[in-house]
Amino acid sequence: MAIIEVDRLVKRYGGRAAVDGVSFSVEPGEIFGILGPNGAGKTTTVECVEGLRAPDGGEIRVCGLDPRRDEAELRQVLGGQLQESELPDRLRVGEALRLYSSFYREPADWRELAGILGLDGKLGTPFRRLSGGQKQRLSIALALLGSPRVAVLDELTTGLDPQARRDVWGLVERIRARGVTILLVTHFMEEAERLCDRLAVIDGGRVVAVDSPAGLVARADDRQRIRFRLPGRSGRALAGRTPSGQTDSGRTGFDPSVFERLPEVSSVEQNGGQIVVTGTGNLLLAVAEVLSRHRIPADGLRVEQATLDDAFVALTGRPAEN
Repeated sequence: MAIIEVDRLVKRYGGRAAVDGVSFSVEPGEIFGILGPNGAGKTTTVECVEGLRAPDGGEIRVCGLDPRRDEAELRQVLGGQLQESELPDRLRVGEALRLYSSFYREPADWRELAGILGLDGKLGTPFRRLSGGQKQRLSIALALLGSPRVAVLDELTTGLDPQARRDVWGLVERIRARGVTILLVTHFMEEAERLCDRLAVIDGGRVVAVDSPAGLVARADDRQRIRFRLPGRSGRALAGRTPSGQTDSGRTGFDPSVFERLPEVSSVEQNGGQIVVTGTGNLLLAVAEVLSRHRIPADGLRVEQATLDDAFVALTGRPAEN
């Protein structure tokens, strides 16, 4: 049974629908991502899920609760990390954790939580002296103080440097391992691909696709490209020989059209010594077997395939904003 259900959600501002009929469901234990460009309606959607905004239409259930009607009860099962949140500059980390833990009937041990999130050495540090990554860790800790069944994390790594971003990703994975279902809002493709079991792509206030990251990529283009260079073109000897028995680096003795007979292959291109084999299925294994059979040591072999960025462009008609 779904732990979050959103059905035909609508939210208007003036005459404009920021969210226009959004529907999706989240299973227990999932990291479910909401992906989309800035202004797509992502944050408005999750604020309705959290009960922070009243929808103008549709239905929402979180752990069977209506976020507006059952707001007090929802606070005990849902924790939220907002896209932008600030604390008083002089408030110390330990003071914030103690204060927020008092809001819940059955709070988590805030000292243990501080240790898990790497904040145990910062309990006496004022909020203003925390780094961006430390502030995000504290924000996540505050969201988890109520031992929630569901955590909503909204653009939690925006503004962080690459290392801090990866540190936070590791924390999110550890949170899920504790049994928490996570609703993650992001516009970072790498973040979505790394963390999410499934994604809802939202554009212009509407859901344009729901699938796993791999499923979305396959929708965009399921082809792979194997690109490599024939070593003879760079002066190295090949297995192929001329009639006189001398190695000919200009003629490899290998005809790339042999790849065209493979069922996995849709096309073969050759530009000088560079070969590009395009196809589907287990293309890499098929190409590798041919190269091995002909004793061809391919230089710089690499596999290229569609990415989540490609899928996003195919679905929305524009690149992601990173």
